[in-house]
Amino acid sequence: MLLSNLDLLATAPGGVARLRELILTLAVQGKLVPQDPADEPAGVLLQKIRAEKDRLIAEGKIKRDKPLAEIGEEEKPFGLPVGWEWVRLGAVVNASEAGWSPTCIGSPRRPGHWGVLKVSAVSWGSFDPTANKELPSELTPKPEYEVKDGDFLLSRANTAELVARSVVVGVAEPQLMLSDKIIRLSVSSQMNRAFLNMVNNANYSREHYAANASGTSSSMKNVSREVVLALPVPLPPLAEQSRIVTRVEALMRLCDALEAKGQLEAAQHAQLVSTLLGTLTASTTPEELAANWQRVAQHFDLLLDRLEAIDALEQTLLQLAVRGLLVPQDPQDEPASQLLVRLRRDRATWLATRASTDSECRATIKKLRDLPDADNPFSIPSGWQFVRLLDCCRLLVDCHNKTAPYAAAGIPIIRTSNIRDGRFRMDDLRYVTEETYDFWSRRCPPEPGDIMFTREAPMGEAAIIPPGAKYCLGQRTMLVRPMHEFIDKEYLLLALTEPHLLERAAPSAIGSTVKHLRVGDVEGLTIPLPPLAEQSRIVTRVTALRRLCADLRQRLAERQSVQARLAQALVASVA
Repeated sequence: MLLSNLDLLATAPGGVARLRELILTLAVQGKLVPQDPADEPAGVLLQKIRAEKDRLIAEGKIKRDKPLAEIGEEEKPFGLPVGWEWVRLGAVVNASEAGWSPTCIGSPRRPGHWGVLKVSAVSWGSFDPTANKELPSELTPKPEYEVKDGDFLLSRANTAELVARSVVVGVAEPQLMLSDKIIRLSVSSQMNRAFLNMVNNANYSREHYAANASGTSSSMKNVSREVVLALPVPLPPLAEQSRIVTRVEALMRLCDALEAKGQLEAAQHAQLVSTLLGTLTASTTPEELAANWQRVAQHFDLLLDRLEAIDALEQTLLQLAVRGLLVPQDPQDEPASQLLVRLRRDRATWLATRASTDSECRATIKKLRDLPDADNPFSIPSGWQFVRLLDCCRLLVDCHNKTAPYAAAGIPIIRTSNIRDGRFRMDDLRYVTEETYDFWSRRCPPEPGDIMFTREAPMGEAAIIPPGAKYCLGQRTMLVRPMHEFIDKEYLLLALTEPHLLERAAPSAIGSTVKHLRVGDVEGLTIPLPPLAEQSRIVTRVTALRRLCADLRQRLAERQSVQARLAQALVASVA
């Protein structure tokens, strides 16, 4: 009882309904599944639909509708992916018909009797055959209006909130007829009617019908057949329609489960968060990202009500940062290609002056000479360039591969357990003497501004040595010394800690029990490099967004504290 009350307090009002709306919005905008360039474009699909309609008209099976007006730019509520087209609903349905309007008084039909559907039989994606009135015995049924399996039905009259909602009937019950307030749309065989149903029930369609509905009553509105057929429809390739339907149906099943349980279970919540945050990483321009961000931001109270969801958001921000989507590009910035020319020239001079006395410099010169060109794992903006990690650095040095002799006090030695989430953890520190430090650091003494990177246990953690700190490089860590004049160390840290970097590096990891990266694997990590000025802008933007994540965590902690106090009060009330 107490836990049930707490669950109710923790659940946002109408939360699952809002998630359903968001899923549909993403679906009809082409943001829920990836596009496949091999798909037949919607323009070709539209030609097939028109040919089918012309054939049916010639055969006398349907009548020719009035010409549909062109869709003006002001009617298009959002942009479409490549391969999609805007069309009127009337262009992709072959016919429409309303039902019968006999006078029916009384209760729903009895077994073996005919019934006429009420407008409430059709709601969002839901068909209720029990919402009917029995046909009076003195009237003869009209089987041509009988509801059939797979019918696409739309309720022309309903409350302002439900008007023009539609449903695809699964297996129809026999002896049920359409009323004159319900339209049956004959969908082209070239269309996926389930996708068309999603489009009709999306938020932008609701706005179309609300703006064009008639009726003086505030509780009941009507839309004409012409208004229905005039609905602008975003038309994807047929194959993509099927992929969208499959994805939406899976997510709606999750929403069904959430609704049934009255709360967002952890695994289901994670899937929804992953899908919705995935729309951010699918953005192709900063402008598109801004629009997607605003859409997801409206649902922060639902999506980010768990610490793991906020963590997922922060990881998403890192992915966006290194793909050039968090800040706009400035054509006045020096391109990364020119930046690299200057960086390499400066480093070559620096290494050459020290090579005769410093074996580490000699080794670096050889490694740079043999370093392969960087691969191109994803798209980056013009002016950016992919580069190997070693090519970003003045030096990149591995640790002394033995466990250091610890001392009771002295210089902190940073082990892999002391680096988490881009920061040093100063609890459970170990120390070494000055003598041990000198020996363990002889290849390259760590300096403030250097980055420590873990190769194992776990691999891929990194942090920047802060000003005034003197640390010793622990086992299974590496020292990254950036070319500070050319590489913003904070940006490099972002690039080293974004989650996809490890995904790309994972196939190279070795070890039967604990996976680890070899030194050469770390040296060869592929880093997306923006212009220097843009590096700084990205760091500033990520810092601000991370403050937002910190604020969200704080709010969540405060809410959980309130819930704990409520729990105590509930316990006290029944004690």
